[in-house]
Parts: sequence; C-alpha cells; structure tokens
Amino acid sequence: MNSASAASPALSLVQPALIRRPLAIVLGSLLVAVCAHVSIPLWFTPVPVTLQTFAVLLLGLLLSPSLSAAALALYLVEGAIGLPVFSPHAPGGFAHLLGPTGGYLLSYPFAAALTGFLRRRFASGFAPSLFAAATGSLLILLSGALWFGIVTHQSVAAVFALAVLPFLPGDILKIVAAAGAASGLRRFRRS
Repeated sequence: MNSASAASPALSLVQPALIRRPLAIVLGSLLVAVCAHVSIPLWFTPVPVTLQTFAVLLLGLLLSPSLSAAALALYLVEGAIGLPVFSPHAPGGFAHLLGPTGGYLLSYPFAAALTGFLRRRFASGFAPSLFAAATGSLLILLSGALWFGIVTHQSVAAVFALAVLPFLPGDILKIVAAAGAASGLRRFRRS
C-alpha cells in the first residue's frame, strides 16, 4: 500500500468532520434565530417571552460545549450586524445588545457551554440533562436580570418582578422540553 492510498482513508474521515462542525454552528445559530421570532411581548416589561432559551439549552445538550458556544456567538454576531435574528419586538442590531434584554442575549454562549459541560460531566439521560438545562437557564436569568437592573436602574425587587418572575413558569417548561428532546434524540441516534 503506498502512502497516497494510506492517507486517503484518513482524509475521508477528516473531511466530514470539517463540514459537520461549521454546519452545526450555522444551523444552531439559525435554530436560535427561528426561536427568537416565536415571541410574545409582555405589556409590563420590555423583555418578551421567546423560545430562544429552549434553543440555547437544546444546543448545549446536543452539541459539545465549544460548538454550542460558537453557534451562539455566531448568532450574536449575526444580530449585531443587523440581520433580523433577534426578537421582532426590539430595535435589532448592536443597539439590541445594549438594551434591557442584552444580558440575556450575551449570556447565551456561556449558558450553552455550561449546559453542555454539565451534561457531559454526568451520565447521559433525562435527569442529568434536566439538571444541566436548569443550570444553564439559571445563568441566563441571572445575567439577564443583572443587565436589566444596570440598564433600567430599577430596584432589586422591581428587577425580579420584571426580568425573572414572569419567565420562571415558561423556563421550567423549556428546561423540561429541551431535556426531553435531547434525551429522545440521543436515544434515536443510538437505535
């Protein structure tokens, strides 16, 4: 066997990985963008209810920490340059990142990476995925609330009432849905 034919199988194994990783990053950012447009504005707060958190947690559970963080970083870059990927109830572009919801958005790469890290640290399955997703969601809520408080100069009680409390029931549903979807997809891949 000559060196050219010996290198060919190795090259054929590398090429799909070179395509899969960037494709996963781009498709992940698109998933979050689609979920951002499933948005319900609330009359008492500038923070809408969206499915973005579900997408962030799902990507964290399905992709490696570095791939999920890269997908969310790409999403933020897409939004910052003006692509219509953020919630339609906001100004869009870089200004959106500096507005009252910027803390939620800027936490996404970190929350996805943390979720992925925790899911891989423990055994796979629904319960570990649930714990990892809940931790990622908590990071998003805390970052969002902190930023919201800085931008709006509200009291701690007001920030909790406007930036955390209204989202807890929906986030619980998103956490369970993301953990269930990720566990189901992993089981489907194995069969």
